[in-house]
Amino acid sequence: MTLGKCRLCNNKLKHSFVDLGMSPLCETFIPPSQLNQPEVFYPLHAYVCEQCLLVQVHEFVSPDEIYQDYPYFSSYSDSWVEHAHRYCENIVQRLGLDANSQVVEIASNDGYLLQHFVTQDIPCFGIEPATNVAEVARKKGINTENLFFGADTAQQLADKHGKADLLIGNNVLAHVPNLLDFIQGLHAMLSDDGVLTMEFPHLQQLIEQSQFDTIYHEHFCYLSLLVVEKAFAKHGLRIFDVEQLATHGGSLRIYACHNNAQQQTTAALDALRKQEKLAGLTELSTYLTFAEQVQQCKNQLLSFLINAKAQGKKVVGYGAPGKGNTLLNYCGIGPDLLSYTVDRSPHKQGKYTPGTRIPIYAPDKIFATQPDYVLILPWNLATEITQQMQDIKQWGAKFVLPVPTATVLD
Repeated sequence: MTLGKCRLCNNKLKHSFVDLGMSPLCETFIPPSQLNQPEVFYPLHAYVCEQCLLVQVHEFVSPDEIYQDYPYFSSYSDSWVEHAHRYCENIVQRLGLDANSQVVEIASNDGYLLQHFVTQDIPCFGIEPATNVAEVARKKGINTENLFFGADTAQQLADKHGKADLLIGNNVLAHVPNLLDFIQGLHAMLSDDGVLTMEFPHLQQLIEQSQFDTIYHEHFCYLSLLVVEKAFAKHGLRIFDVEQLATHGGSLRIYACHNNAQQQTTAALDALRKQEKLAGLTELSTYLTFAEQVQQCKNQLLSFLINAKAQGKKVVGYGAPGKGNTLLNYCGIGPDLLSYTVDRSPHKQGKYTPGTRIPIYAPDKIFATQPDYVLILPWNLATEITQQMQDIKQWGAKFVLPVPTATVLD
């Protein structure tokens, strides 16, 4: 993407969606040995294209740098693994997949999803750019290609393995700096009668629920159905069905095929198009008021934390997700307001959050210190976390959600 140009239609970007200031890469956790070393901060400023209405951030860091040693492993979320399991069970029945089919997942992470096809003896392989994560998948017995997906690599993989009867991409479309090259790759990888499914956070929910913390440097695009339809059409792909999901604070799962495939357009697709239009996603003015919502969210969260400290209350965090690091840096929340945070991933424990330098421990730290409040940074997993940590209620502690407003859960 040329600086200042839309990555979908090449129009000049002139309108700010929200400016979150300067922020480090959200997954660059700091080991103790580097606490006295400087960090690099980059502008985190999302724009909306007035022509095609794609919301996007500029590319300051290449994907090669982001995924060099990636600390996110999908399998540490029980609810996400179960979500993937349900999808696999349903899609196998819907498409009639069997031992003669081929399933391919882009950004397959640690095999959290493909493992469910392996157990059913359905041929599959994953494509994962992070070397350390791909190695974990291979140890689970999942064939994994360690590379970035695009038009060239898609053709190479199709020649090597054959094309996909089912092509999957969960939470990858937003991570792609060269959006059209990626979609061209989807076209090349998908068999003539194949089906493509992709999941991504829904822009409508981001706006309505003030989910500004889902904006970070590795999320290059923020997507609506209407925009994704335009993008897919540029390379001969047609969306024929859609589901609205609760994951990640509200996501879409789209079903797509080649233009000339026989798949029939569903009523759900027409309904969501109308829903997005009613929500104002076809009007530039809808996007230009978001920054004010975000400022209000920041003010409310800071007021809660400052008041809690003034009352002698101790607040700690749960989780060290990418979204949490956007929130902490934008709001200026450091160890003075959030003593520490915890995370189930051993890849993050013993390190510090980027920018704000908040220490990260294992979850049992909460039971050892018995804080008054636990701020859930991965708020999209609030149900899972409150169930896992329900024993904090024994000493009267309460959970807090940061968005859309700071909310104490009863």
